Amino acid sequence: MQIISQQLLDSVSAAAQSSPRQRKNFNFHQRDDEVCHRLLNALEPDTYISPHCHRDETKGESIVILRGKIGVLIFANDGKLTHRIVIEPEGERLGIDIPPGAIHSLVALEKDSVFFESKAGPYVTLSEHERFSWAPIEGADTAREYLAWMKSQFA
Repeated sequence: MQIISQQLLDSVSAAAQSSPRQRKNFNFHQRDDEVCHRLLNALEPDTYISPHCHRDETKGESIVILRGKIGVLIFANDGKLTHRIVIEPEGERLGIDIPPGAIHSLVALEKDSVFFESKAGPYVTLSEHERFSWAPIEGADTAREYLAWMKSQFA
């Protein structure tokens, strides 16, 4: 049994802050091959999550924010932004269920943002057809500029 406490959120946020990627997950599931993955995901404002989708029809994602503020971006196949949603614990929108095939990304709009995520296992690395040429991959020279554009959608 694991209690989701403020202390646990603080710990995961501190790990995200000290991570080069500026994000960190805390898994409740014990193995990558488990049927249901349950985790906390801490994001800091400088983390970049490349827009992507999960083509497998079993790979929908449910996200519920616990602390901070997250911007959720949904894209069309050509890279056009179709939806932008803010989720925050005291806001109107507390979370989102992202269906398989939806092209999406997340941006931390506040420091120490943490959400609970549930999705089908097992863990599978994104394939080439789940990434898009119009979106820089993590670590690319243009990723920081694209992250700035994504954040600007919530200004």
